[in-house]
Amino acid sequence: MGSHRQAGGTARRRRWPVVMGAALGGCALVAGATAPAAAHGGKAGRITHYVALGDSYTSGPGIPRQVDADCARSDSNYPSVVAAERKTVTFRDVSCGGATTEEMWKPQGTNDAQLDALRQDTDLVTVQIGGNDIGFGSIISTCAGLGAQQPTGDPCRRHYGSSGVDRLALNIVRTAPKVDRVLRAVRARAPHARVLVVGYPDLLPDDGSGCFPSVPFASKDFPYLRDTEKRLNLMLRMVAAWNRAEYVDTYGPTRGHDMCKAPADRWIEPLQPASPAAPAHPNAKGEQAMARAVLEALGQGRGRG
Repeated sequence: MGSHRQAGGTARRRRWPVVMGAALGGCALVAGATAPAAAHGGKAGRITHYVALGDSYTSGPGIPRQVDADCARSDSNYPSVVAAERKTVTFRDVSCGGATTEEMWKPQGTNDAQLDALRQDTDLVTVQIGGNDIGFGSIISTCAGLGAQQPTGDPCRRHYGSSGVDRLALNIVRTAPKVDRVLRAVRARAPHARVLVVGYPDLLPDDGSGCFPSVPFASKDFPYLRDTEKRLNLMLRMVAAWNRAEYVDTYGPTRGHDMCKAPADRWIEPLQPASPAAPAHPNAKGEQAMARAVLEALGQGRGRG
């Protein structure tokens, strides 16, 4: 029996690069790209025990009020808004800035392994993970440095494609089985839960335009980085469907409020934030927009503001 499970797991891991490569190598990069729908009743019943897992896009670094300095976690992040709107009986937000899929199983600073928050009676789980696995932070710093040297070219795209293969696209493919493993662990620990995989919001102009030097990427790198994020979101959508979880699109609802927009209109702060938030992260309005997307998925949407 053990060898059978091991063989099945090995086959699953080997299948991911083929499946992801075929999907992500094409042109299906629109934020609303279709994937097999997850099976769920879609009822908007009472949520009793809600657990939020994720990285800094979930935790809300810099957004008042910070309730966990070690994990840069705000009580105004989207899980907190969802929990308040749905009047959950218990709510555990164990999201943590800098988390990768590995932190689902191991402590991060004072934060316990995130999966340890799940229980048999957990009935809602949101998961937003994968950005740090592909290297969000290093990508931003690398592309900003290269853009400052060649603001009108595409040095970032050429840097990550110097070997003849787009290393960021490859990183996304390699992250797919990691997210798959997380979702299988969530299902094992919370077998009765409704599981929502939350995608990443619109960080850069969807039309591919730039805003150097406010966001110091080279002009021709903006569409490349936009497409990289869309590939990441498409991967998350596909892995969610593979695990019969639900994908929550936050890119579409935040389109037009990226870090290049004026301070009054943006929901994502640039590398020098004007509102309380971390660089290249959602501000309070961005977290509220992601909360609305989750609430709509749960059957309690209030429209978009």
